[in-house]
Amino acid sequence: MDEIVQLSNLIGDIYDAALDPDRWEFVIEKACKFFNGMFGGLGSFDRLSNKLNMSKNWGYDPKYLQSYVDHYSKINVLAIASMGIVKAGDVVTNDDLMPWHEWRASRIYREWAAPQGVGDSITAVLEKTNIADAGVSFFRHQRDGLFDEKARQRMGLLLPHFRRAVLIGKVIDLHKVEAAALADALDGLAAAMILVDRGGRIVHTNAAGQAMLADGRVLRSAAEKLNAFDAQADSALHDIVANAENGDAALGSRGIAVPLSTREGERYVAHVLPLTSGVRRKAKVAYSAVAAVFVRKAEFEAPHPIDALAQAFELTPAELRVLMMIVQVGGVPEVAPILGISEPTVKKHLQHIFEKTSTGRQADLVKLVASYMSPLGGGPA
Repeated sequence: MDEIVQLSNLIGDIYDAALDPDRWEFVIEKACKFFNGMFGGLGSFDRLSNKLNMSKNWGYDPKYLQSYVDHYSKINVLAIASMGIVKAGDVVTNDDLMPWHEWRASRIYREWAAPQGVGDSITAVLEKTNIADAGVSFFRHQRDGLFDEKARQRMGLLLPHFRRAVLIGKVIDLHKVEAAALADALDGLAAAMILVDRGGRIVHTNAAGQAMLADGRVLRSAAEKLNAFDAQADSALHDIVANAENGDAALGSRGIAVPLSTREGERYVAHVLPLTSGVRRKAKVAYSAVAAVFVRKAEFEAPHPIDALAQAFELTPAELRVLMMIVQVGGVPEVAPILGISEPTVKKHLQHIFEKTSTGRQADLVKLVASYMSPLGGGPA
């Protein structure tokens, strides 16, 4: 199949999954094959509740997936390496996160990845703040080589659509919604939901949307068209809705999360779901709408706590890996084989960490990291 057609169909499937989370496994399978991968997964973690919002996987050997959940997730050096380095919107492979020889010397590679023949991975960071983490990753077998620049470009094209779909899924609380009954299903939604046609005319609103329009401080109806109080946001919304008529792929990175504000400075955010492709066309037919606009109160978002910690103390990526392993696993003898480096090297990094953080004991480091890990925390007062 032509690559452009494959990409377009995959983007449509991604948006369909925003309304039906049960479709994510199918999407992951399709995307994995698009990247010539052996398995893949999408996860969303809520730091406020300290639990996974969503975990969808395809292609994993059940035995290895369980062993990862039970043990290897705690010593995943690639995940640790990404802390303090990547941000939302980044596409990274193993080589971007840590030296290849260190990855191959790590315990998770030797005991978990190598036995499966795992060679490389590619990850798109969908969300990364003090309150949430989300990403999608695909893994290749060693025989298929590393993810190249073409794979990076493909992931870059898919990334904004994955981000938009995951954020919308959080707004509608990951419940399955029948596209043909979109308005009825979302009428009780806490977030405002407004269906608009190709000209931006409002064709339906749920109760929260009606209240927001009546209030008029964030959104309002002018000549039956949707308008935002903020001029820049208004222009962005109109641009997104106009492009929604041209198909899912046309949205690209436009307005993944459109910031809205009131005259008093209250902050809201809008997400736009196109209704012109896939199973969502049923909603277009039913309501003559090209897009669903979801609006919610903006949450307090600050940098990811580990990013803040690394920046505050100017920790290098290697020092950050050692710090997090010391906190999560234990002393130098336990950490060295997990990271695949020698004990003297761990000690050297640890000494630098003590100097930079003005601490002298591992217990002090545990307290320091804990002070940053609170969703609303930002380190010691």
